[in-house]
Amino acid sequence: MILPAERELRTALARFAEARIEYDASGGRRCGRALEDATYTLCVLTGARTADEALAAADALLLRYGARAESAAHEDRTLAA
Repeated sequence: MILPAERELRTALARFAEARIEYDASGGRRCGRALEDATYTLCVLTGARTADEALAAADALLLRYGARAESAAHEDRTLAA
C-alpha cells in the first residue's frame, strides 16, 4: 500500500471530523453527502473498508509518522554532538 503524506492524511481526518460534527448536529438530516465523501476519502487513503477501520488505520499511521520524526530528531541531535 502506498502511504499517504502526513499532511494529506491530517487534512482528510479534519474534513471527516467537520462532516461528522455537522451531520451529528443536524440529527442526520443534512450533510450526509459530505460525510459520505469524507469517509470514502479516508477509507481510500488508509486502505480501509469502514470509517472505524479507517480511523484506526489513520491513528496507526500518525503514530508511525511521529515515531519517524522523533527518530530523525534524535539522529540529528546525535550527529550534532
